[in-house]
Amino acid sequence: MSLSGRTLFVTGASRGIGLAIALRAARDGANVAIAAKTAEPHPKLPGTIYTAAEEIEAAGGKALPLIVDVRDEASVVAAVEQAVQRFGGIDICVNNASAISLTGTLATDMKRYDLMNQVNARGTFLTSKACIPHLKASANPHVLMLSPPLDMNPKWFAGHTAYSMAKFGMSMCVLGMSAEFKADGIAFNALWPRTGIATAAIRNALAGDEGMRRCRTVEIMADAAHAIFEKPAREFTGNFLIDDTFLYGEGVRDFERYRVDPTMPLMPDFFVPDSIPPPPGVKIGDGSLAPA
Repeated sequence: MSLSGRTLFVTGASRGIGLAIALRAARDGANVAIAAKTAEPHPKLPGTIYTAAEEIEAAGGKALPLIVDVRDEASVVAAVEQAVQRFGGIDICVNNASAISLTGTLATDMKRYDLMNQVNARGTFLTSKACIPHLKASANPHVLMLSPPLDMNPKWFAGHTAYSMAKFGMSMCVLGMSAEFKADGIAFNALWPRTGIATAAIRNALAGDEGMRRCRTVEIMADAAHAIFEKPAREFTGNFLIDDTFLYGEGVRDFERYRVDPTMPLMPDFFVPDSIPPPPGVKIGDGSLAPA
């Protein structure tokens, strides 16, 4: 199944995983509304909504760059309406925008706490809510959260309770909305990487260039998302998926092609339950955890 002619609304799509998902869809000829806040070049972060639009158009898709703050209801609602006016509807909503601070309770100031919860949990709820009326008119509507399985193991909370609460809030949207809108045929699923993914967040805030070498590329998440969007929405909803396990189930066997540096052990990500082991032949290193 191709995504040709289908319209994606992707938050945080100016770079990283969000842009990779958009580009994968663009190669099919999809329309992409790029909902992100970066309009001017950032000294430490690659890409803006306009450079992302150029890449999407070059890949074969149609792009609509939109300056959006997912914390602002009016901003999100206006962007969704612009996307509908431009492309005639919305078929896929991707909640990728996220804020992170790996700090313990006493070290987390409330401004940072509010930012993470407003962008992650509230932003996902708001964006989904704004898209749902339009998704109801789609032939195969999907909502995808870039968020982890709901594994209530204390080890995922102990070092950064505020961040975990905000990230799991995104996953709770999947849990609730998949049931709430099942009769409408809208699929709500979560996708999470088993390993660190080579993005600016890894390089700048978490693990530097050395950490980047121990990551997989954004393409693994893009390929997994594309496979999810190809699924019949009425039959595939309420799932919490790990990228390589899901792709293995879809017939993928070569995971080496996703590695940044095949000579380096892969860095495991947070939030991957012990009950979901790697696919056959995939080995994960025992190094420090790195959140997506």
